[in-house]
Amino acid sequence: MSDRAFDIEKRSFEIIDAEVGKHDYDQMQWTIVRRVVHATADFDFATGKSKIIFHPRAIESSFSAMKNRCAVVCDVDMVLAAINKKSLADLGLRPRCYISDVLLAEESRKSGRTRSELAMRHASGEINGGIVVIGNAPTALFELIRMIKEGTVMPALIIGIPVGFVSAPESKEELAKLDVPFITNSGRKGGSPAASSTINAVMILYQTMKSSA
Repeated sequence: MSDRAFDIEKRSFEIIDAEVGKHDYDQMQWTIVRRVVHATADFDFATGKSKIIFHPRAIESSFSAMKNRCAVVCDVDMVLAAINKKSLADLGLRPRCYISDVLLAEESRKSGRTRSELAMRHASGEINGGIVVIGNAPTALFELIRMIKEGTVMPALIIGIPVGFVSAPESKEELAKLDVPFITNSGRKGGSPAASSTINAVMILYQTMKSSA
């Protein structure tokens, strides 16, 4: 990052801190929430109806998974594209997204199931102990929840922030009922910028912790 870009980011964070004021997030959680607000210019993720919610073990579990060089499974290519590739490489993490797989597209046509559902099933071996980042497809989140309830997978962290009017709020509500480490939010808002900035912030936190240890 250039000095100019760093200065702009620093000033942006200062503006966010000033406008939000007091909040009930701890320091690590706020680092994540602030970066989502920065990526979306939407304070609703911090203080409104779309407020970000953390499972008590979310950050701790994600750090353990990163230490083990886990896979990072994304629901769509746009989420994957916005994840910081240098951080992924530096931490030895394995980015994965199967939504565009030709065989899955054919299976989707034959079965009537969405590609995002099938992509979650296809990634089950990498989801187990990994981090799943869902920013666009509520059907992917519902399928992941179903797989967890079946005992098929147990991810270390679910970042479940799908956007949309149909099923997005409901999928997040179901996720929040699970005793599985998650970062999610309420309501319709979400999307690739929110989801990718969340995992980017988690990686930054882990890198900071490693460098200060």
